[in-house]
Amino acid sequence: MSTGEQDLTPQEARTNVLMEVANAMVQLYKSYFGRGPTAARAHWCGENLLTVVLEDTLTPAERNLVKMGEHQRLRDTRTFFQYATVREFCEPIEQITGRKVRSFLSSTDTEVDGLSIEAFVLHPAGYDGPSRIDHAAV
Repeated sequence: MSTGEQDLTPQEARTNVLMEVANAMVQLYKSYFGRGPTAARAHWCGENLLTVVLEDTLTPAERNLVKMGEHQRLRDTRTFFQYATVREFCEPIEQITGRKVRSFLSSTDTEVDGLSIEAFVLHPAGYDGPSRIDHAAV
């Protein structure tokens, strides 16, 4: 162990995972939508559910769809895109947590300036079967 390094408490380790997950989702949004959200916060819900709430995720073009009242078209486009990138969303979660993703759910509320939630149901620690990535469309 190098000077200044300490073993993390379980709570500190969980907090670090949450920060890494939130940062990874911000980077994904920047890469795939051209801009990142203004805020992102990850949360554990029990032992196997990891959620990320992202604020203000809409691009300028998407904001125009909202102004035109095209909420359903925008939701359909976002949903299609996010499920087309299951691998890209799940891989960082698996790398950061060391656990396989069982299920990935994604949603954006276009009525409140693009508040998005990314939810990952994880397999229990030690699970050695397939992950959600293995079921992703190629």
